[in-house]
Amino acid sequence: MQRRVIVMPPSTSGGRRVRVDGEILGIAYHLRDFQEFLRHAGLDPEAIDLTDPDLVEWRGAGPGVWT
Repeated sequence: MQRRVIVMPPSTSGGRRVRVDGEILGIAYHLRDFQEFLRHAGLDPEAIDLTDPDLVEWRGAGPGVWT
């Protein structure tokens, strides 16, 4: 079963809110923060295609934009 990951747009104060299956995991300020949130949710960040829209929804900017 795939889990749905939503990454909100970058905030004016920096960082992006990360949700997995509706649960807010926190604010990621870098890709490594995002990867740690995925691990916390039981997902393997090395096995995830960050550009797969069926798994990760990037709002406002893609995976290269954090602050």
